[in-house]
Amino acid sequence: MGIISVFLKRTICGKLICNMRDQLKRFIDAMEPDSVAIIPAAHEQVRSYDTEFKFRQDSDFWYLTGFPEPDAVAVITKGAKNPYTLYVRPRDPMMETWFGRRQGVEGAVKNYKADKAYSIEKFEGDLGKILDGHERLYYRFAVDKKLDQTLLTYFTEQRVQRLKTAYPPHTIIDPTPILGEMRLHKSAKEIELMQTAGNIAAEAHILAMKKVKPGMNEAQVEALMEAYMKDKGASGVAYNSIVGGGENATILHYVENNMPLKDGDLILIDAGAEYQGYASDITRTFPVNGKFTKAQREVYDVVLDVQLKCIDFTIVGNTHLQRQEYSIELLTEGMKKLGLLKGKTKDLIKKKAYMKYYMHGVGHWLGLDVHDAGRYYVDQQATKSKPYAPGMVLTVEPGLYIPPDDKTAPAKYRGIGIRIEDDVVVTKDGNLNLTAKVTKDPDEIEALMQGPARK
Repeated sequence: MGIISVFLKRTICGKLICNMRDQLKRFIDAMEPDSVAIIPAAHEQVRSYDTEFKFRQDSDFWYLTGFPEPDAVAVITKGAKNPYTLYVRPRDPMMETWFGRRQGVEGAVKNYKADKAYSIEKFEGDLGKILDGHERLYYRFAVDKKLDQTLLTYFTEQRVQRLKTAYPPHTIIDPTPILGEMRLHKSAKEIELMQTAGNIAAEAHILAMKKVKPGMNEAQVEALMEAYMKDKGASGVAYNSIVGGGENATILHYVENNMPLKDGDLILIDAGAEYQGYASDITRTFPVNGKFTKAQREVYDVVLDVQLKCIDFTIVGNTHLQRQEYSIELLTEGMKKLGLLKGKTKDLIKKKAYMKYYMHGVGHWLGLDVHDAGRYYVDQQATKSKPYAPGMVLTVEPGLYIPPDDKTAPAKYRGIGIRIEDDVVVTKDGNLNLTAKVTKDPDEIEALMQGPARK
């Protein structure tokens, strides 16, 4: 790695950690007085026998700390002079030789700006000191079962001793609502990272449009795109890529990606990149041979029209539920136009007839997780939908999926599956499409696919 590359990497990491510190401060401000929070990192997960999946940090832990290693615990103490402590894996030459470098206690302070750091081996012994004298503990159960048991054992022991030796918190609060609301409203720095993730994924989709041709396998397209994403700085994909040719496009979460692509079929690609922890999520549908058939174009135009209108609807003040209802109304009208449904639109919606061909939501929150944290409703009964506000990032992804064996549908449409998806950030003046770099205009797609890159 050259000097410039090292400098850029350090600059990116430095900005990232500064952003995490801002987020940590806001979390501390949101905590109630006399409280302490315990936030665990993720652990490595067994893939099979003695091999593990590639490690991916817990999103809440990453949001607050930026610390990339497993088996760590963050302790955050409201009102303390030094509120942020990390318990991490110690340096170990033998383990580092086998499994990779560790930051250790010194690195947690120097490189990740913890106020204090200790070996994770000390955490259980320090638990009384961590909890004693605080009224409230912020902790999310059922995420780390071993840590759950450690805490429950400690509380049980203190109860048996009738709280003679310590005064642990008497109230335990799930931090998820606080962190979810924080993560829902992205900062300018977060949106910058998401724009990069969007650009990388968009370029990978453009590459696919240029390269796809009859006879290729879905797996080749998947490999082509994922290699490109990593080459451009992504840590990998944000979720399992969907690459479905022909009838496979009518399966919403088709991930086998192992069939040959046929001349005359469409290909639906739902693939996003992860960059510095943040996800992008793009779907494009286009003809394998570079030319839409008349029937494919008719269905495509309906979905595209709905997608464009739903993007326009994604603005301050409109709600998530309103947008979903809007998409249903528009797509139901489109299904009638195509001859998939017959009857009055209101009656069809009331009977949920549209669900035969459109059975999912028109979008979701996007951020550190592809289906990101944050409530969709503002009341406990889930009846009052949350209005959109600046900094919220959402996908916009209407679709139509016509089963190949649906004898009620016009024959020319059977086996066609189309989804078009972009990532949109709400702004005070409207919205910004983070994934607009990859075209979805059918004429532009055809022109792109007929270019010299296909030869």
